[in-house]
Amino acid sequence: MEGERVVPSARGGVARSRPRASQRPASRFSDAIEVPEKLYFKIGEVAELTGVQPYILRYWETEFGNLRPAKSRSGQRLYRRNDVLAVLRIKELLYRQRFTIAGARRRLAAEQGPLPPTVLDSLRRVKDELKDISSLLHRQSP
Repeated sequence: MEGERVVPSARGGVARSRPRASQRPASRFSDAIEVPEKLYFKIGEVAELTGVQPYILRYWETEFGNLRPAKSRSGQRLYRRNDVLAVLRIKELLYRQRFTIAGARRRLAAEQGPLPPTVLDSLRRVKDELKDISSLLHRQSP
C-alpha cells in the first residue's frame, strides 16, 4: 500500500507501521454526524453511526458513568439518542483532542457541572427521612 511502511517484527513476520483499515476509526475526523430520530439504537447501529467498534463501546460503558444503555429482555444493549451523543462526545475527547480516559472523564464531569442546590437539598431531606424511618422501625422491633 502507498504510504505504509513495512517493518520486520520480532516474531519473524512483518509488522505494519500503521493500523489496518479495520482497526482505525472509520469516521475519525468527520465533524457532522446525523443521528436519526429513533427511540433506541442497537450497539451495531451505534458502532456504524459513530465509527467506534462495539467492543470499545462496551468498554466505555464501564469507564464513563453517563454512558448507560438500557438492556432488552434478551440482553441486547439499547442506546438512546442521548447515549449516541455521549459516545460522539467521548470519541471527540479521546480521538481528536487526545485526552486519556481519566482526563475525558474529568472533562465530562466538569461540563455537566455540579447538581443544582435544589436537587442536593431534596436528596438530603430524603436521606434524613429514611434514617428517621429506619430508627423508628428498629425501636418497634422486639
